[in-house]
Amino acid sequence: MSQPAATVAIIDYEFGNVRSVANALEALGAAVQISRSAEVLQSADALILPGVGAFGDGMANLKRFGLISTLEELVLRQKKPFLGICVGMQLLAQTGFEGGEHTGLGWVEAEVIRFETPGLKVPHVGWNDVRITQKSKLLGEAGEVHSYYFVHSYHLRCRDASIISGVCEYGTEFPAVIERGNIFAVQFHPEKSQKHGLQLLSNFLALAQTAGNTAAC
Repeated sequence: MSQPAATVAIIDYEFGNVRSVANALEALGAAVQISRSAEVLQSADALILPGVGAFGDGMANLKRFGLISTLEELVLRQKKPFLGICVGMQLLAQTGFEGGEHTGLGWVEAEVIRFETPGLKVPHVGWNDVRITQKSKLLGEAGEVHSYYFVHSYHLRCRDASIISGVCEYGTEFPAVIERGNIFAVQFHPEKSQKHGLQLLSNFLALAQTAGNTAAC
């Protein structure tokens, strides 16, 4: 008897193109809902926080829709698998410096800073290699290199290097993937990254399915 598909809630905080993420997940067989309802988020096996835009606006929207306390309960206390994408990764930091100084979710010891890359265009747009720095549940074995699609002007600067599982180089080396327990986040767009991006999402769905089956026992 086959296992039921993983159920994933994409957090709708009116910040970014959530439909492209949903399409990629549905193509992989996931049952997807786009919602900000606490009941829907609670019932899902896993949560995804995408994001395209400015750090401060993203935090303002999370606050406006009353999502911060819900996410803290589900992710930090109940340990539901969570994936942040692009700005959804950056919002996990303690502080962001885009358009002033803004307080983030503070789930990881990091700040979000602008690229200082003389001779290189900002934003960083296009395909770039990510080197896996330690064995990763999302990416694979340390030392492997995969290419993903990026669009961003700011990046994480982590004070806790142990959470970094993949790095990218664009004038400076920056964290492209972080993992800590049930919390995962990527700076690139896996839904736009073809083979390796879909594999990453598939790996996350496998984690979500395992977590869902465990919770049901």
